[in-house]
Amino acid sequence: EEVRSVPKAEQVSMFLIGFHRLRVSSSSLPLSSFSQLRYFSNRSRDAGLIIPGTKKLRPSTPGQRHARLADRSMLWKGRPVWELTEAMRKTGGRNKTGRITVRGRGGGFKRRYRFIDFKRNIFDVPGVCERLEYDPNRSSHIALMNYPDGVQRYIIAPDGMGPGDSVISSRTQDLDMVPGNVLPIGTIPIGQQVHNVELVPGKGGQLARSAGTYITILERGFKNKYCKVEMTSKEQRLINMKCMATIGRVSNVNHNRIILGKAGRRRNMGFRPKVRGVAMNPVDHPHGGGEGKSKGHLSVSKWGKPTKGYRTRNKFHALNKWRIQRRPVNKKRYTSALQPQRSKGADEKNSTQTKGKSK
Repeated sequence: EEVRSVPKAEQVSMFLIGFHRLRVSSSSLPLSSFSQLRYFSNRSRDAGLIIPGTKKLRPSTPGQRHARLADRSMLWKGRPVWELTEAMRKTGGRNKTGRITVRGRGGGFKRRYRFIDFKRNIFDVPGVCERLEYDPNRSSHIALMNYPDGVQRYIIAPDGMGPGDSVISSRTQDLDMVPGNVLPIGTIPIGQQVHNVELVPGKGGQLARSAGTYITILERGFKNKYCKVEMTSKEQRLINMKCMATIGRVSNVNHNRIILGKAGRRRNMGFRPKVRGVAMNPVDHPHGGGEGKSKGHLSVSKWGKPTKGYRTRNKFHALNKWRIQRRPVNKKRYTSALQPQRSKGADEKNSTQTKGKSK
């Protein structure tokens, strides 16, 4: 196989983002195939793959050896706009009466809430992206928009947006399919990916707001009033054609590829340690008790609800009537959990009987 050098035109497509940490010039790397790029990345979990939007650290400590963190080198390093933030008080997983309703919460760094413009209701006025920022309250990045009258607002940054980009919201104009533009979902072409989609006209975006998510438009004019869309989970539902939607998918696409590497980073996010059910007593959990490591039955929650494949969604929810097709079930996991476990001796006995019949 001929050994060649990687031309500069192929450097972007080959995801040479982490090479600045290795102090190696990517233009002079002798490669025989794209797969050999793994050799130059840090050897760790996931075969040392180079993933855009993430970075690997030098393996000087066990916590850094297996960690894959988000690369925020393109984000704003300073503080957010103070007028667009609000103080947040920690709840520790407790409701207004003081009872713990969410276990395993507490501690973590202090945060300030960023007011996000989910409605995008400044119509027919172009807004210019000043910078991209990190938001500790969500998985996606946010963008600071400047409008001609001096108004500043934060929006969810779509994938591909950068400083200097101009976007606009409109109910009547025929806009280009540029990431960040906002249009009624009934005027967007079929097959286009959108995010921050409204469920009720004028209420603000409620669907597809986390990192890397999007909604695909499948059909327009369904019953002359609705659009048929497909969610990231492959669920299909109907949305009013007057609801507003933002072009493109949400930024920080590879958020799900992040590996924290150590428990301390998880504690900094406000999560406390979680105790397994099999390590508890029978009075505390259905999996507790027994001699040695024993569970005794299907996996259930602390309150006895099945945890593998059992549907907990409210069947009588008002929005269920707009759902056409529910998301697919992991049938392999669900059926294996429901099947009774058979002993090894019984399997051997059945196998010998089948062999005898075949003879």
